[in-house]
Amino acid sequence: MQPRPAPRPTRWIAPTLGGLALTAALVATVPAARGVERTFAGSAQVDYLLVPSAYSPRDFTLDGFTTELSLRLAADFSESVTFNVKTCFGCHGFEIGVAAADIRIHEAFNLRVGRFSPAFGDFPARHDPANHRTSDKPLPYDMGRMLRLQEWNMSVLPAPYVDNGVELFGRTTFADDFDLDWNAYVIGGLKGGSDALDVDFIQSRSLYYVDNNSQPSVGGRLALSWRATDDLDLKLGVSGLAGTYDPDRQLGYAILGADFVAKLDRLTLRAEYLVRRTEMALGDDPASRFLYGPGEDGTYADFFLKDGFYVESDFLLSRRVELVARWDGLRRLGNVVVTSPLRKESALMRYTAGVNFVFDRSLRVKVSGELYDFSDFEDEIALHLGFVGAF
Repeated sequence: MQPRPAPRPTRWIAPTLGGLALTAALVATVPAARGVERTFAGSAQVDYLLVPSAYSPRDFTLDGFTTELSLRLAADFSESVTFNVKTCFGCHGFEIGVAAADIRIHEAFNLRVGRFSPAFGDFPARHDPANHRTSDKPLPYDMGRMLRLQEWNMSVLPAPYVDNGVELFGRTTFADDFDLDWNAYVIGGLKGGSDALDVDFIQSRSLYYVDNNSQPSVGGRLALSWRATDDLDLKLGVSGLAGTYDPDRQLGYAILGADFVAKLDRLTLRAEYLVRRTEMALGDDPASRFLYGPGEDGTYADFFLKDGFYVESDFLLSRRVELVARWDGLRRLGNVVVTSPLRKESALMRYTAGVNFVFDRSLRVKVSGELYDFSDFEDEIALHLGFVGAF
């Protein structure tokens, strides 16, 4: 009988942190709460997507009417413990977005345990339809509204990315004008099948929210904010996430991101860049599986890169009118299967212009037009008309 392999160090990180989380929760809740304060909030968006440049856009996108809904309930059991529950509805159906407890140990050191969106980048923190200014998400974070989403297997990291795990987070203020926010987490991680060629994002939203390979992924984020003047706020952040995604723990992935935000009076500028390195299973006969042959060294590369960016600005022209402009893109570098319509180097550029009409704090109408510039398909035009309500 062959000896069992030694367990990898990361396999005991999650159980250990889970035990610490429960211990901290018990300590934090020793002072009995006199009452439970509850907060209920939500937002909904109905959007109509028209692709006038195509006869049958249904073949490559989700056109027509779509609805997004976000409902959140927060219960403060004490000054130290809050429990959040959130559900969202979209093209993926209903999803448990949050089911987690936040334990405030100290401003600079707090704990979150349960199901939540781990901190990564700037956009996921405002992914609800009432919190961003366009009808669809930037391409690096798109979950289902982009054109040719199946051919591209969606984006770099579709938002919201929700997972089970433990997250430590906090904020430190120094020199009066600077804030440093930090997050570190251990989660189940992205998922895929055996002998996989890419991550399967649908598995992350399956009915049973469980890890598929008995090994967690690890990640974190650092963000530095600077109040430069009374009218100018700047923020710079970096994020990372890495692990394995197949049941046999043989295929790894790593995602890195950087983001920048500048707020000046009525103008907000945002920019982000994401890149994901994903390992692929070559199989027994790579020559029959992949479209392109081996490299100069006679071997097949066992990974591909997918990266994306966006630069976005929104300007409050008046109390009722807001202008929006965005430039974003996706790129994939690496071998593809013989049936893929993509090439070894494929790219997509998108140009968006829009205007939002703000009727009051809870109602907004989004109007936008998009030009898709594909390297492998015909260019397309997409028009959006969205109605958003928040409460």
